[in-house]
Amino acid sequence: MFRKLIAFLLFGMMFIAFSYVNNLANAQTPPGLSGLIESDKPEQIATGFSFTEGPVWHPDGHLLFSDVSSNIIYKWTPDGKVEKFRSPSGHSNGLAFDKQGRLIACEHGNRRISRNELDGTFVTLFDEYDGKRLNSPNDLAIKSDGSIYFTDPPYGLTASYGIPGKQELGFQGVYRILPDRNSLELLIKDLYRPNGLAFSPDEKVLYISDTNRKVVYAFDLQSGGTITDRRIFVSLSGFPDGIKVDANGNLYVTNNLNRIQIYNRTGQHLGNIIIPERTTNCAFGGPDNKMLFITARTSVYRIQLKIPGVQVVAGSN
Repeated sequence: MFRKLIAFLLFGMMFIAFSYVNNLANAQTPPGLSGLIESDKPEQIATGFSFTEGPVWHPDGHLLFSDVSSNIIYKWTPDGKVEKFRSPSGHSNGLAFDKQGRLIACEHGNRRISRNELDGTFVTLFDEYDGKRLNSPNDLAIKSDGSIYFTDPPYGLTASYGIPGKQELGFQGVYRILPDRNSLELLIKDLYRPNGLAFSPDEKVLYISDTNRKVVYAFDLQSGGTITDRRIFVSLSGFPDGIKVDANGNLYVTNNLNRIQIYNRTGQHLGNIIIPERTTNCAFGGPDNKMLFITARTSVYRIQLKIPGVQVVAGSN
């Protein structure tokens, strides 16, 4: 009887151990992500920074990203070299390139949207609305017609992420710079902390994360560029930050939970990519646009995908 009991207990322990290992293996790549990612193990490609943000891939084959707190934009090349691209950077956060290859930056410190001309000079596109200084432009997305959409929370009005300053506007807006670059349009002003934003592949939907409310909203994009029909696309347990969309319309959401949460176009959660640090933003790049670059506090990571990101060929003046 005693031997039978020992055998039964050993069998039970073996079954539990097998189930644990099997579940752990299955958990590494959730079934919903098997068609999206080559591997669930991110590669750290650079580290030692203060607060990384705003990654953007240049077609020439390099990555730029902001180190917000250190007031520097860095350049990473596939040979592993990291060098300063711009210092000081105006405590830049979100970055993007226009059709001419000019860098558009959200500058916390200078409270402006800037453009890096091809001759190396920097110009201010907009730094105020209705006669008052912007809060601290945070992230941006460029539509194919050249319109620049950006969020303007007050994070950069602190020493941690910019320069201490007074908020002059009584709201945190989402704006659109029209293609002629001469007009700034306020699209919405009742979000609490608008942050990351991205277009659907057909540019019929604009996604915007509202960080402190822990939601990502979806808006219908009208032919004239305005947005309507706000609805909650997903609610999260963490605080959403930068977001991006792949060519199939899947949404990649970075947040403070050390992961990227991925949702399909209907809002179904497909799974998470676990990152060793708190994620802040991401960008598609590489030769085939199937590499996902991830900024995460002190480091930058990458992971190979099976689906390319949305490639926007933006028009601009």
